[in-house]
Amino acid sequence: MLGWEFPPIINGGLGVACHDLCIALTKHARVTMVIPKTYPDFSIENLELIGLNTIDAKTLRNISYKNEYKKLEEVHYVPSRLNPYYNETGTGVELPEIKSKYLTPVEIGNETVEVFNIEDLYGGDVIEKVTVFGKLTAKLAMKLDFDIIHAHDWMTMAAGMEIKALTGKPLVMHIHSLEVDRGGEASKGWVYQMEKRGMEYADLLMPVSHFTANVIHQHYGIGKHKIFPVHNGIRPVKAFKGKRPFKEKIVLFVGRLTRQKGPEYFLEIASRVLETRQDVRFVMAGTGDAFHRLLEKSSYKHIGNRFHLTGFLNLEKVHQMFSISDVYCMPSVSEPFGLSAVEAAQFGIPAVISKQSGASEVMKGSLTFDFWDINRAAEYIIKLLDDDVLRNKVVEDANADLENISWELSAEKVIEGYKKYKLLID
Repeated sequence: MLGWEFPPIINGGLGVACHDLCIALTKHARVTMVIPKTYPDFSIENLELIGLNTIDAKTLRNISYKNEYKKLEEVHYVPSRLNPYYNETGTGVELPEIKSKYLTPVEIGNETVEVFNIEDLYGGDVIEKVTVFGKLTAKLAMKLDFDIIHAHDWMTMAAGMEIKALTGKPLVMHIHSLEVDRGGEASKGWVYQMEKRGMEYADLLMPVSHFTANVIHQHYGIGKHKIFPVHNGIRPVKAFKGKRPFKEKIVLFVGRLTRQKGPEYFLEIASRVLETRQDVRFVMAGTGDAFHRLLEKSSYKHIGNRFHLTGFLNLEKVHQMFSISDVYCMPSVSEPFGLSAVEAAQFGIPAVISKQSGASEVMKGSLTFDFWDINRAAEYIIKLLDDDVLRNKVVEDANADLENISWELSAEKVIEGYKKYKLLID
């Protein structure tokens, strides 16, 4: 497996999803996860975790070049000078030596080697980081024993393609999010091109929802014959009821304040509800490029006293918000999955979510609306606040839905996909 982030170094849901899926898969297969950065002393039972940044002088002194690399359980040394690379036809060719500011020289005896060293996974020149990671990981793969290459999102696609070109092993692309989700249909830059090329080159695609499967087919031109959706799982959580800071009802939004998550629609929905009743507070937890715009717009609409932007909240505080909320609203414009809606259901909160989301496929008891239909969403919220029978029914249905959402079931689905496409033989 190839990932870009992984606990304890995470920036969002991708790292958590990779972690939880890996753990569940270890019951079915021997899993090696290769990532750019981890802590040398961080380990997980039954999972071989390799961070390309973990090679230090002490570790390097213990490496014997005469030994098999498979015997090194903690760290794999990645030489950075020789690299066969695929060309347009997939034939191996020799590239010049890799030069990058993200390669740090390290002395080993009379030889100088370079190791991958980055501080911020997403800052600076991410494209160069992704490219160098791909080249180094491909070299590492030549020393590992594996049957399947399983890459997560565009940051690892270069690595996945190189490894497939070098080894001929089948390549699976696990799609958690796409550039057209984040930036809209007009986003056809470098990342889009990487996604398109990677998905064309892969043997099997595993998007996290049927919604994303349709996006892949419609906006990237990939045939449906090699798309096998695998819904995300959820971590079990012990729900609780918190102490409410005020008497009004609370409608909650959790997510990045970017176009993809539809924060402006949440503001418009709040405005519609508040036209009818004033005993409701709308809380938007998260940060992003739309934060100040939303703050100004809520003031302009004269709902600032009922519309609260919290900024970033850690997991503990998000759970605290779940514990005091009455309705969860997710008006995402293009949401591959939408884990927050499932998390809200764990706390017994009825959800109103957009049809343009993967979560709507697994939370079938939720009330759904097209993200642009703010009147329908406002109507649903008011009904859930007023009608206890409807509220209880939505919560009851959500509890039933949760029985079919787990990382164990996701892992079983992944193995099913391997076998169905004859990537893994019993």
